[in-house]
Amino acid sequence: MTDFHTRLIQQRHDFHRNPELGFQEKRTKAIVAQELRRLGVEVHEGAGVVGVLRAGQGNRAIGLRADMDALPITETSAHDYPSRTAGVMHACGHDGHMTMLLGAAERLVTEGGFDGTVVLLFQPNEEHGLGAQAMIDEGVLDQLPLDEVYAIHNLPGAPVGQISSRSGIICNSETLFEITIDGQGGHASMPQAGVDAITVGAEVVMSLQTIVARKLAPDAGAVVSVTEFLTDGQRNVLPGKALLKGDFRARSPQDRMAIETHMRRIAEGIAAAHGVLTTVTFNTEFIETINADAPTQAVYRAADTAGCDLIRNRPPMSFSEDFAHFCAAVPGCFLLLGNGEGGPNGQPLHASDYDFNDDLLPIGAEFWVRLVQDRLPVRKGPN
Repeated sequence: MTDFHTRLIQQRHDFHRNPELGFQEKRTKAIVAQELRRLGVEVHEGAGVVGVLRAGQGNRAIGLRADMDALPITETSAHDYPSRTAGVMHACGHDGHMTMLLGAAERLVTEGGFDGTVVLLFQPNEEHGLGAQAMIDEGVLDQLPLDEVYAIHNLPGAPVGQISSRSGIICNSETLFEITIDGQGGHASMPQAGVDAITVGAEVVMSLQTIVARKLAPDAGAVVSVTEFLTDGQRNVLPGKALLKGDFRARSPQDRMAIETHMRRIAEGIAAAHGVLTTVTFNTEFIETINADAPTQAVYRAADTAGCDLIRNRPPMSFSEDFAHFCAAVPGCFLLLGNGEGGPNGQPLHASDYDFNDDLLPIGAEFWVRLVQDRLPVRKGPN
C-alpha cells in the first residue's frame, strides 16, 4: 500500500468517526477547507466548500462534486473507526466521496497535466435534496461558470472499482406527499355513527398502488410508497382524522405530473364517496437527474484510461440525487463506482452496517485525474 493510499484511508476514517448531518457540517467543512489550503488550492467557503485549481491558459472549466453530509442512523458496524456521534453515521459513503476528491486535488496540484480550471464542489445536505440548490442560490455557478459538471456515487453490490453510467435519465425524481382525511370520530362499538378515517385512509393507500400498475407504461420505472399512516384514534376511539405521508419516484417530469394528477383524483374520489374532506400536497425537492451525452462519453473514456471495468448505458437508478440541480444548470454526468459485492461494502446504502470501501480511494482519485485530463487537455504548440 502506498503512502498516498494510507493517508487517504486515515482521512476517510476521520470523516467516518465524525459524521455531521445536512447543513450542520461545520467540522467537516473546516477539515476540507484546511486540506485544500494545505495543498495551495484557492478556497471559497459558504453553504459548502469550493476549491479552484487553475493551470495553463485554457478558458474551459469543469466541476467535480462530492457530498459531505451523514445520516440520522445509529451505526452497528464492527470496524475500529465507528461514529463517535450518537445516532449519526456515514451510511452512504459521503466520507469516501470527499476523500477521493481531496486525493484527486492533491494529485492535480502535484502532477498538473491539464489546461483550464477545475472547480471542486464539496456540497452539504445531499440527503434532503437541498444542498446543491443552496450552493446554486448562493451564486457558485455565477461566480465560477462551468462548462460541465460531474459527480461520483459508490454502488454496493457492484464489483470494486467498476464504473457505470448512461446518457439521459440516471436517477429518479422524488416527490414527497401528504394526504389528510377529515372524517368523524366516534366510539369503536358504533362505527355507523361516524366516518372512520382509518377505513377511508386504507382504501386510499391500496388504490394509490394502481397508479403504477394501471396508469403508467410498464417500463416507466415509477414507485409510489406510503411510509406513514397517522391518526388520532385510541384503544376504543375511532379516529376522525388521518394523515398519510410518503413519496413517489419518477423518471420524467411528464410522469411526475401524471402521478400527482392521479393521486389527487383517487384521494378526492374516495373521500367524496365516504362524505369526508381531504387535502393533498406535494413537494418535489429532488428532480430527475439527466446526464448529457458529451460528459457521459468523457466518463467512458476516462474509465478506460484509468483501467476501470466499465458498464455503458446502465439501467437508471430508482433513488434520487440532488446533483440533478447542477445537471439542470450545466451539462453533466452522474456515475456509479462499485463498492464491492460482499461484507459491509456490499451492504445496501443507508444500512446501519454499511461501510465505504477503502480500496476505492486511489481508484476514485485516479479516475478524477484522468477525467480532468480528458476534458481539459494540454494543447501542444507547433513544432
